[in-house]
Amino acid sequence: MSNTFKFELISPEKLLISEQVDHVVVPGEGGNFGVLAGHAPLIAMLRAGVLQIMDANATTKKQIYVRGGFAEAGPDGLTVLAQQAVFVDELKASRLREEISLVETELQELEEGSTAHLSAKQAFDQLKLLETVTA
Repeated sequence: MSNTFKFELISPEKLLISEQVDHVVVPGEGGNFGVLAGHAPLIAMLRAGVLQIMDANATTKKQIYVRGGFAEAGPDGLTVLAQQAVFVDELKASRLREEISLVETELQELEEGSTAHLSAKQAFDQLKLLETVTA
């Protein structure tokens, strides 16, 4: 059995990644989860966070900020359909501030304590963390 599997990351704009990988860490609604070759069937909602593509030595090769969507894993591979996906190394400070502003506005419009508010709060926290990491 091969130690790699097919991984595809698709955003509304385009297919961002389609390649053989060793390991992917996905930010799921219930927390981060790892996917390796031969993974059991799983469908999970995404939360805002950083998806990591790792090599066989658990060294991060690529990091992609994703927001919204879902992941489908199985023995044949992993497909992530993200509402938004941006490579972390391509995030510009201005774009990050714009995203933070959008989520902040969304937070103000949502009922506090609602599921949507909690999800937006997680997105806001992730973006603020990214802002400090990429500064």
